[in-house]
Amino acid sequence: MSKTDDTKGNAADFATQAQQMAQQMADQYAKQFTNQMADQAASQFTGQFNSNMSEWMSNWTKLAQGNFASNPAAAHSPFDPKNFKLPEMPEFPNMPTMPNFMDAMDMSAFDFSEATKAAGNLKASSIPLPDPAKMFSAQLELMQDYQNLWLNTTSRMLGQEIKEPDIEPASDDFRFKDSEWLDSPIFNFIMQSYLLNTKWLWSVVGDIEGLDELGKAKMEFYTRMITEAFAPTNNAFTNPMVVREIMQTKGQNLVQGFENYIEDLKDGYDMMRPRQTDLSAFEVGENIATAEGSVVFETPFMQLIQFAPTTDKVYKKPLMIVPPWINKFYILDLREDNSFIRWAVGKGYTVFVISWVNPDESFADKSFDDYTAGGIFAALEAIERATGEKQVTAIGYCIGGTLLAATLAYLAATEDDRISAVTFFAAQVDFAKAGELLIFSDEAQISMLEREIRDVGYLDGAKMAATFNALRANDLIWYFVINNYLMGKEPPVFDLLYWNSDSTRFPYRMLFDYLRNLYQKNLLSQPGGFELLGEKIDLRNIKIPTYILASKEDHIAPADSVFEATKLYAGQNRFVLAGSGHIAGVINPPNKNKYQHWTNSSKKAYAEFDDWFEDATETAGSWWPDWHKWLAKKSGAKVMARKPGGGKLKVIEAAPGSYVKVKS
Repeated sequence: MSKTDDTKGNAADFATQAQQMAQQMADQYAKQFTNQMADQAASQFTGQFNSNMSEWMSNWTKLAQGNFASNPAAAHSPFDPKNFKLPEMPEFPNMPTMPNFMDAMDMSAFDFSEATKAAGNLKASSIPLPDPAKMFSAQLELMQDYQNLWLNTTSRMLGQEIKEPDIEPASDDFRFKDSEWLDSPIFNFIMQSYLLNTKWLWSVVGDIEGLDELGKAKMEFYTRMITEAFAPTNNAFTNPMVVREIMQTKGQNLVQGFENYIEDLKDGYDMMRPRQTDLSAFEVGENIATAEGSVVFETPFMQLIQFAPTTDKVYKKPLMIVPPWINKFYILDLREDNSFIRWAVGKGYTVFVISWVNPDESFADKSFDDYTAGGIFAALEAIERATGEKQVTAIGYCIGGTLLAATLAYLAATEDDRISAVTFFAAQVDFAKAGELLIFSDEAQISMLEREIRDVGYLDGAKMAATFNALRANDLIWYFVINNYLMGKEPPVFDLLYWNSDSTRFPYRMLFDYLRNLYQKNLLSQPGGFELLGEKIDLRNIKIPTYILASKEDHIAPADSVFEATKLYAGQNRFVLAGSGHIAGVINPPNKNKYQHWTNSSKKAYAEFDDWFEDATETAGSWWPDWHKWLAKKSGAKVMARKPGGGKLKVIEAAPGSYVKVKS
């Protein structure tokens, strides 16, 4: 047997034994942690808290009051951590015995030559560093800020009024809304010291020179991740809300939180992707995604759903909706009172929605060509058979909009006019300003991800969810860590978060075509740069009317990035900015009277989003009526309503269909 065969054999043995090891550890952890830790933690936590809580809280009280009335000198005494006894954590059970995998791990199976060469060529001078003078200035400012903070804290403990705090959290920072952060000198000191340290770190990072735009974006992203992770709100004994819960429950909240954490680990969650809602509270087709309709056509890539009319007459042109293939379509049909699909049907549109397949390993080699042919083009042909109408209007949401834009450019190149007007929800086609997701698009990270999932054939939805969570860690990670694990509570029952947890997979080839050709090389925005179905396409050939919606606080498709499309499409473009973010900005029914939207009636051609926004007019409430007013004029005359199965296509099954129910 050759050395190559030996290497393959060793690698295969290692993979098999690693899999066995993982299964063994998972089984032993589930039994040991759930039984032993729950019993041990309950008894030990309760006993320790009962014996130590009184003394612990007494120490907090002494420090807060300072005994300053009888001993003023205590106000200037240094804080001695030894005065505080935190309850000890229970001992962890013995770790499962690790299988011996070293014999199977032949390191010759791995080639480290390129990494070694790169490390050897790396010079200290090539690593950007903060300017020493600016660093010294920032350090001096931090010392002065801390001196003022100590003086003000001491004054507060002596009962004196402080005119202004040294630093305050942002008005929209929900982490410090508890009144104790302001009322308690101790917690106020903890909060302000955290804010001062965060301010200092940001000033140091901001002064680093020699970074390109991508390098700056990475530095800012990881700085924010670090500062958010180290917030005092994320620690049980420096969060007043958690301390109060510990006192009231005698520590049972921590016991329950630990049990919640173990259960979440068993169910596949982790710290970057905590459980965000009670998944048992929802069932697709029962109390979510319940708009009446039928699946009338399907391919291996999608099911086409035609929704039942609720008006006697409808617009002549059907409306086709192309959602993102990495999410499930029912974000547009969560509940009766916030369903965009129900609302559009109620306005007289014959709505067809593509419900994408949740791909498995058999889709590994599928591409944009396949999803265009088996998805959008197949849907257009089916809609014509169902209604007799050749022309439709269309909506593309997020990357579903990106695919739809590429398809429209192909239709223009081939003189195909089956889509006569189009709406884009948070859809990017020029990725030069694509925001923080760009930090994951350099070749080193793409190649690492490629090696990781090559044999699997797809990117799992959980990994994508963790990435999106990281973009809004306070909202999507740390809030749930505090609620679930520190407070010991169940996550809220929330339909939007259920949908967010019901993720889908991303096929291997399509993922890396998307990352390299769009995010990395930005080919779709370049004339002839992107090829679809053998045709080099140009977005500038799209001359049909377009309605382009962006959201002001969108962290996935930033508004200024979405705005770039207005400079590419050659038809009449209407750009509208919604309040809130990627989801809430889109799903904002008029009856809620929430948020706002901005429009701009100027005939000027704006080069930058900021200039457009400066001239825009703000209107309270939903943008949906504005969109309906725009689309109604482009949807033809009214005709008799069409029911699913009434044309040449028969009903396959009731909405929402079976594809949408496939879990990752």
